Amino acid sequence: MRRITTIGVDADDTLWHNERFFRLTQEQFAALLADYTDRDTLMARLLAAERRNLGQYGFGIKGFVLSMIETAIEVTQERVPASVIAELLAAGQEMLRHPIELLPHVEETIAALAPTHRLVLITKGDLLDQERKLAQSGLGEMFDAVEIVSEKTPAVYAQIFARHGDGPEASLMAGNSMRSDVVAPILAGGWGVHVPHGLEWEIEAAEAPLEHARFRVLPHLGALPDLIGWIDDS
Repeated sequence: MRRITTIGVDADDTLWHNERFFRLTQEQFAALLADYTDRDTLMARLLAAERRNLGQYGFGIKGFVLSMIETAIEVTQERVPASVIAELLAAGQEMLRHPIELLPHVEETIAALAPTHRLVLITKGDLLDQERKLAQSGLGEMFDAVEIVSEKTPAVYAQIFARHGDGPEASLMAGNSMRSDVVAPILAGGWGVHVPHGLEWEIEAAEAPLEHARFRVLPHLGALPDLIGWIDDS
């Protein structure tokens, strides 16, 4: 019998590029507001707004754009030109239209695991945007289930792994976010596999559970089948 029967996989910056488009838009944001404040101050104010607004807007591009507009109003003391607001809205719309670019090793890895394990895409963010990206990726038919959640907590993982598998003990989650894709599933009782992307949103940062027996780090997603084979055989 396999020790791992269900594999959860993150989407943004695990299957396809995502964070780099946020970074590009942030640079545009900084250029638009350069006459009002310096870049470091602006980015700190934006991050604070994003943290403050997560409970209302959730994760994703739409909440990011609203946080940029809110920050622009704050740093300009409510004098931000309408043209700047229009450019921020246009930048957000461009992000929502951006074509999907799969990361290396993704397609062959998902194809290799699909016949032998239950594959569940577990992501968070705007429902329409995540559905669009999955449809464009061409990977949708290889997943047994798709879960688009408002937050990735241990309780959410426990429910997903019970619904789509044999519970957390027989489940593994792989993704680029230490907080959401590694620490949370480990706390639920499963395996947490970190696949670093290189760009990390500060809100998703967390201490790596280095001493935990169910924590692993992989150089890329292509190493996941070998890790799962080792776990199943051990």
